[in-house]
Amino acid sequence: MKVIAFNGSARKNGNTTALLNIVLEEIRSRGGETELIELAGINLSGCKACYQCFETKDCRCAVDDDLINEAIGKMRGADGIILGSPTYFADVSANMKAFIERTGMVSRANNDIFRRKVGASVVAVRRAGASHVFSSLNNFFLIGQMIVAGSSYWNIGIGKNPGEVLDDAEGVKTMRDLGENLAWLIGKVSV
Repeated sequence: MKVIAFNGSARKNGNTTALLNIVLEEIRSRGGETELIELAGINLSGCKACYQCFETKDCRCAVDDDLINEAIGKMRGADGIILGSPTYFADVSANMKAFIERTGMVSRANNDIFRRKVGASVVAVRRAGASHVFSSLNNFFLIGQMIVAGSSYWNIGIGKNPGEVLDDAEGVKTMRDLGENLAWLIGKVSV
């Protein structure tokens, strides 16, 4: 079982990282291989609507000067994909939005290459707006014909300053349950 997580936060090692690490720890404790890729410090542009991916059908984005094509390759090789984002003005971060647009468009252009992979979203929030972020991330999975793993509550952790989400007992439990459910679901789907 291989799970890849992408952190859309502009801050490395912040609250989104902390939440993702809890989920990934649960997957590793069940024998899974995990990788976390932080998008912090990388400037991703959104989809340019050139539609070259529909013409070439080579599972690559025509824009080839950032990590998107590498990410697509890693996503194709994974059983599970986790997208994490902080809540920025009640939505995903700009980098996560660009990531969703471009990887999603390439997937659609190539007969939904992530179809039937297991997906899960993780959201860090200071106070409000997390439900919309949760929905935006899950919509990426759903339009790509992926299977979305749930948890014991919405996959949200509350905290402002780095590390504060670890004080959110319910959020931490939700992430542990999510990791357990992801591992279980991948085991069922991969049979």
